[in-house]
Amino acid sequence: MTQPAAEIFKAYDIRGIVDKSLTTETVRAIGNALGSEARVRGQKAIVIGRDGRHSGPAFAQALAEGINAAGIDVIDIGCVATPITYFAAYHLGTHSCVSITGSHNPPEYNGLKMVLGGQTLYGDMIQDLRRRIVEDDFAQGTGTVTHTDVRGAYIERIVADVKLARPMKIVLDSGNGVAGNTAPELYTKLGCELVELFSEVDGDFPNHHPDPSKPENLEDVIHALRNSDAEIGLAFDGDGDRLGVVTKDGEIIYPDRQLMLFAADVLSRVPGGQIIYDVKCTRNLAPWVRKHGGTPLMWNTGHALVKAKLRETGAPLAGEMSGHMFFKERWYGFDDGLYTGVRLLEILSRSPDANAILKALPNAVSTPELNIKMAEGQPVQLVERLKAQSFQGEAERIMIDGLRVEYADGFGLARSSNTTPVVVLRFEADNAAALVRIQDDFRRALDKAWPGVSLPF
Repeated sequence: MTQPAAEIFKAYDIRGIVDKSLTTETVRAIGNALGSEARVRGQKAIVIGRDGRHSGPAFAQALAEGINAAGIDVIDIGCVATPITYFAAYHLGTHSCVSITGSHNPPEYNGLKMVLGGQTLYGDMIQDLRRRIVEDDFAQGTGTVTHTDVRGAYIERIVADVKLARPMKIVLDSGNGVAGNTAPELYTKLGCELVELFSEVDGDFPNHHPDPSKPENLEDVIHALRNSDAEIGLAFDGDGDRLGVVTKDGEIIYPDRQLMLFAADVLSRVPGGQIIYDVKCTRNLAPWVRKHGGTPLMWNTGHALVKAKLRETGAPLAGEMSGHMFFKERWYGFDDGLYTGVRLLEILSRSPDANAILKALPNAVSTPELNIKMAEGQPVQLVERLKAQSFQGEAERIMIDGLRVEYADGFGLARSSNTTPVVVLRFEADNAAALVRIQDDFRRALDKAWPGVSLPF
């Protein structure tokens, strides 16, 4: 085959533009490489699930053909949310799976999230798949394809464990993503009354982009809450592994604050437990975790990296600012937006006023994620140069993932994205004046590190 495009092999997954950088021929070759690696790891079968993108069925067939050609069996579970594919790897005992998904990318994208023997592939493991294709290093064999539906088992597993203290009326926005074919049934069976938005799975995403980390994509939820008697709004991303939360009065509860609520709940049953969170999260999180008897651990951004740390430490809970939550306590430790919403409602249903619980969580003045767009390779160079700069009022610097400068009253963060050629910035402070001061400090340092750089703040 022609050589696969190098740029589709990302840090945590494979992702590209359909019929350009990511073709059925490439997906078949990736399947062959994946099947070959599965044999090295002693795996026998791989579960395949796909999101609602138009290219999904053809890619699923090509992937299965490639995996089979390496002598590994395939269990195809059809069109399901990515976390249901992860669940199937446990439920069906394969411990290996691939979700064919473009996640929250535009409709023309698709990709693969891969797990072998319980380990999420990332970094060098993904590059090794490319090496196999380039060197034609494939195992030979014959595998089978079987089809099954695990959605019923997934719903049953959750409903058997999670109980709401009272019925709740909620807005549920699937954004025409694949969560729409499972979430309404799941939440109804929990005892919720639903105001449904965009549950029909449609790979064109005709209503709004399915990325709840962007405030503009939550406008429909805010409007539905304003015009109904629903008490809270939940929104999912395109493949259902991330959650957005909106209060009755339209306030977005960002994932780092959601994590506070989950941490307090989990630590009530796992005293002393470690709570993992990424470098983009609020500085209010560590003292909150300590106050509730836990041990906070700041870690790198990236769902695969957080999952690896979760496995290594045995922590009961982890979360990312992007909206990925990982429950190991009572669940399997993978990121699951549908399940995260269920655990949220379980906590909130114990109070007659769900919104009061959310709004009482510690808060700070902060920016959303801000991006400096640059050429390939430049973001890493900029962050390295920034580390050589001095900052006024710097109390501490954290360099586990980029540069996070801690001040007495806030922080500034600059890190190179692992998925696109941008520098990701985030700022937080105790008040608006402090935020301006910290941003000014970073502006000076960025200008010195990369003269003429165009800043988004």
